This record gives sequence, C-alpha cells and structure tokens, in this order.
Amino acid sequence: MPDTRLQGALVVVVGPSGAGKDSVIGYARERLAERSDILFVRRIVTREATADAEDHDSLSGAAFDEAKADGRFAVSWQANGLSYALPRAVLDHVGLGGTAIANGSRGAIDDIRAAFANVIVIGLTARPEVIAARLSARGRETAEEISHRVERGLKLGAYGQDITIDNSAELRTAGEALISIITGRLSLAS
Repeated sequence: MPDTRLQGALVVVVGPSGAGKDSVIGYARERLAERSDILFVRRIVTREATADAEDHDSLSGAAFDEAKADGRFAVSWQANGLSYALPRAVLDHVGLGGTAIANGSRGAIDDIRAAFANVIVIGLTARPEVIAARLSARGRETAEEISHRVERGLKLGAYGQDITIDNSAELRTAGEALISIITGRLSLAS
C-alpha cells in the first residue's frame, strides 16, 4: 500500500525559547500571505492565549485529551508542562501537495517525522546573550530561570534539524532565510 500521509512538505521551526521562532515565522507569514499553497499552522496548546505568547489555539487539558482521542490532531507532544498539537487539517493540506510551516519542539521531532513522510526541520538559533536579553524583555521569568533556559538550549543544540538559521541580527535576515527555504522547497516540488 503506498504511503499517502504526505505528498507536500511540513517545515518545522524549532529552537530554544528566545530564539525568535514566532517572530521569524510571523515575518514569513506576512511576506507569503498571498500563497494559498502555503499554510502557516496555528498550534493547539494547553495554555491560555495571551498577548505576550505565541498565536495559538487554546484547549484545556481535558478538551485536549478528548480531541487527541478523537483523532483531531496530526501529531501531539508534551513540553515544558504543556500539551501541544498540530491539527489534523495539516495532514490534508500537505497531502494535497501544499507546504505547511509550524512552530515545533526539538523533543517532538521524532514524533513529527513519524506522522509526516516529508519533513524539513529548521533549527533557529541566536547567540546566548541575545536569547537572554529577549527572555528578560518578556518579563515572565526570573534571571535564574532565564539562565537555566539558555543553558538548556545550549545543551539540546542541533537535535534533528536539517538546516540552521541564526536569528541574532535583524529579524529580516532570518525571515528572508526562512522564506528562501520555503520557496526553494516549493520550486523543487513543481
């Protein structure tokens, strides 16, 4: 039986907190807004949506478990005490030959690769002092917690990524690099 899970591609952006995943994805989303073949995925998270957090759909823990049991997710995982998922509709989009871009988690790469046959993992990085400054500006964590996050990010390193983008400089630089990867993949598939 042929593998029908995927005909297009899923581009997953991973990296430590403070690397700027949401900002770089948002930049690409704005620039590629006219492309119906490109889907920017809203993750589902068991965290309330707030102005200072990523743009996501929220579910309670019980509702998340029910949705998972009902098969409404393409893939789900646990990280930082929360549950995350990509909606099942992503499989449909990619199965029709489209490209989807999602904010992922380094610890979920194996599960994501198991759910999608064609995955490109983009590892977003930034210098440790840049990450620390960004986390500090959010005002959500103590200096000790920030130090721990930066250390953890350095330890995890480049787990499972196919391509690395450094987001230490201007957002435009990393954003254009992501766009090049997305559009380069699409031109290869045409």
